[in-house]
Amino acid sequence: MRALTALYYRQKPDFASIVFLVVAFLTGTAGALQVPTLSLFLSGEVGVRPILVGTFYTVSAVIGIMVSQWLAHRSDKGGNRRMLIVWCCFLGALGCVLFAFDRHYLLLITVGVLLGSFGGTGNPQVFALAREHADHTAREAVMFNSILRAQVSLAWVIGPPLAFALAIGYGFTAMYLGAALAFLGCALLVWKALPDIPSQKHHIPAHHVRVSWWRDPAVRLLFIACTLMWTCNSMYLITMPLYITHTLGLPEKTVGLLMGTAAGLEIPSMLIAGYYTRRFGKRSMMRFATAAGVFFYIGMTLVANEYAMIGMQLLNAIFIGIIAGIGMLYFQDLMPGQIGMATTLFATCTRTGSVIAGAIAGGVAEVWGYHAVFYVAVASVATALACCYRLKDV
Repeated sequence: MRALTALYYRQKPDFASIVFLVVAFLTGTAGALQVPTLSLFLSGEVGVRPILVGTFYTVSAVIGIMVSQWLAHRSDKGGNRRMLIVWCCFLGALGCVLFAFDRHYLLLITVGVLLGSFGGTGNPQVFALAREHADHTAREAVMFNSILRAQVSLAWVIGPPLAFALAIGYGFTAMYLGAALAFLGCALLVWKALPDIPSQKHHIPAHHVRVSWWRDPAVRLLFIACTLMWTCNSMYLITMPLYITHTLGLPEKTVGLLMGTAAGLEIPSMLIAGYYTRRFGKRSMMRFATAAGVFFYIGMTLVANEYAMIGMQLLNAIFIGIIAGIGMLYFQDLMPGQIGMATTLFATCTRTGSVIAGAIAGGVAEVWGYHAVFYVAVASVATALACCYRLKDV
């Protein structure tokens, strides 16, 4: 492990870098408290059918895409990225308060989702600001990003078990208030401790003409591949809690254990990937991660034993851990001079995947049951692997 972090700690960590790690952990905690329990909250607390659970994820993702793209354009055109993050975290906290005290589906899917979308956009903006900080301080970007992503995974080790402990022991109100506190802590730290990174003019080679990302074949293919990967992950997050508790009849704490195990294994996966990317390249690492995803989702269609599913989280950790870190840098390298847009585009893959996953998971589960969703996930991740074999190397 000492060798993996040597590249980053060769330089003495400055105060801002340490704050970035704490902020990444807090934004990860805010998400890790909400996402694992959302489908259970909607089905049990709000009392809606599986199709409406899927609809909620889809609407949330669509609104999130629109909000994040709008904010990305503003941030890359000279906006104050630091204060943008502060406001996003504050609005995210308001959204958590609404979920804590309201149980009306229509209000949650409109106002709640809008506020939550601003909160969710704060995370990619944190990573965009961190990349600017790494460039500004001549820090090695791949390893810095990997360590930063590891903080989010650490939050997901703690968050899901804590979320279920709060929800079961004290109710969803306490759980959402905990997420609100994480957002507020993040806003305060960013406001008081992070610097304003001066905008820099990036040199773009003469042969690289800036065009709309969808007109760039390399970016377009990467977007499709990452969207398919996050579609699988979103279907898993939507379906797995209900599959575990309703279909297999296992206790709710098993859901938190599976998510926490995967997140814990993601940390070494991210650090190892950050180290070996220098040797093998981003394209090879993405192929390796997606292949692990294929085996993981095949396993989910075949295995129903609790301990076997815990063991398979290693494959899930390799899959998510690598694409979460390397995928973002891939976009940034393909879109020089557009760090905010590139980082947000990667986050848009997640939200677009949620749109697709919400529609598929809700509909398939309604007709064929929760287990059938994993067969769709296998097809999706296999297609993503085919896309990865056509990616441009950077």
